[in-house]
Amino acid sequence: MTLSQQTIEQLAEYLENAELQAHEVVKITEAHPDMDWDDAYAIQAEILRRKLARGKRVVGLKAGLTSRGKMKQMGVETPVFGWLVDYFSVPDGGEIETARLIHPKVEPEIVFVTKRALKGPGCHIGAVLAATDFVMPGIEIIDSRYKDFKFDLKSVIADNCSSSRFVLGGQAAPVAGLDLRTLGVVLEKNGEPVAIGAGAAVLGHPAAAIAALANHLGARGEEIPAGTMILSGGVTEAVSVAAGDNVSLRIQSLGSVSTRFV
Repeated sequence: MTLSQQTIEQLAEYLENAELQAHEVVKITEAHPDMDWDDAYAIQAEILRRKLARGKRVVGLKAGLTSRGKMKQMGVETPVFGWLVDYFSVPDGGEIETARLIHPKVEPEIVFVTKRALKGPGCHIGAVLAATDFVMPGIEIIDSRYKDFKFDLKSVIADNCSSSRFVLGGQAAPVAGLDLRTLGVVLEKNGEPVAIGAGAAVLGHPAAAIAALANHLGARGEEIPAGTMILSGGVTEAVSVAAGDNVSLRIQSLGSVSTRFV
């Protein structure tokens, strides 16, 4: 780590205030170009500490940057990871207030819920599938706090991987008998398809993202507890939304989920 604890706390406040007050900020690596990966995750952890101190609860975890092409573009070999707290959750079919966000985008997700703990190192797809209680469809609403939605990887990790809201729905399906790689995904905005993909777009297999998360946490002496909900990463590119938009997601064998922006 290169940043002092005081600087980490100041940057966490800077980024969390941007989220809570819904305003853009300059990416933090402009003032701190030498910050490292540990600094970025330390800032993310300090933002979470601030929320927990105010009585918020962690309700899930997420993987991001799960496209092989995007990872190569960004010069990394592993996805990035963040957390989800209670007020991020929106009911299926519910409304999302755009005034509380900066420049929201939506991503279709295959969501995992574990029935057993997972811990790295050495976690793999087979272990993830054996520990999965069920999968379901979810829409993640990402909302980078950085100006014009432009950032580098360390800045976005510190910003909790642009997390802001999520919607779960559809069917809770066991993984037995499902090939998650070939599940078709259709994201619609205002009744028109805007993104189409398949589960294999997430690291070749969505469970690979969960294994990578377990290995990431294992390197820090932590684990994915039983009963954890995890967004495995966007199956397609993110799609911009605005007030008045209705978004729905259909995933083969898993049903559908929707939300509207007001």
